[in-house]
Amino acid sequence: MYDKTISSAVIKRLPRYYRYLGELLENDVVRISSKELSEKMNVTASQIRQDLNNFGGFGQQGYGYNVEYLYTEIGKILGLDKKYNVIIIGAGNLGQALANYTDFERRGFYICGIFDVNPRLIGISIRGIEIRLIDELEEFMKTNTVNIAALTIPKAKAPQVAADLVSLGIHAIWNFAPTDLNLPKDVMVENVHLAESLMRLSYNLKAAEESGESI
Repeated sequence: MYDKTISSAVIKRLPRYYRYLGELLENDVVRISSKELSEKMNVTASQIRQDLNNFGGFGQQGYGYNVEYLYTEIGKILGLDKKYNVIIIGAGNLGQALANYTDFERRGFYICGIFDVNPRLIGISIRGIEIRLIDELEEFMKTNTVNIAALTIPKAKAPQVAADLVSLGIHAIWNFAPTDLNLPKDVMVENVHLAESLMRLSYNLKAAEESGESI
């Protein structure tokens, strides 16, 4: 869609823009300047303009940005004008929490299957979706369109399960397992390592304590 490579830093900021613009819409804000948006997001106005210029700009000098239009266009850039079917591999606490999170559907992500190896979980329904044995995954994939697989399984099992998913045609994996996956280059992996996020928070707390900043 775009004729140049967009940096990963810009891509990481797009969901934040989308979220803040959604909040502005909920508050009936019609337009906003890059300066006003920068104050809300703690990103410089110059950075916002540079980011959006990667995709055409969207603003008008002396007017700013039409909030609804910009929200819609960023949604399209993020692919949120499409529907994605998601399966969850691992029906433990985290997997069930993801399945219960209804906000995903508002963004176009629909949980269509949940799989686990624990026979005691089989048949339990989460928002109308029954947990299935992982052995049924191959047959499920033959009769259902699946765009994304979420891995909420132990570290030791993740590499093999991920490889199996790729062999079944999955090209996008949302990885919550605390390990990096060595997969073909055409497979997109988004890692969500919760412990690493806590470690970064711990580092910042320690740094603040050592500098004498109040917490």
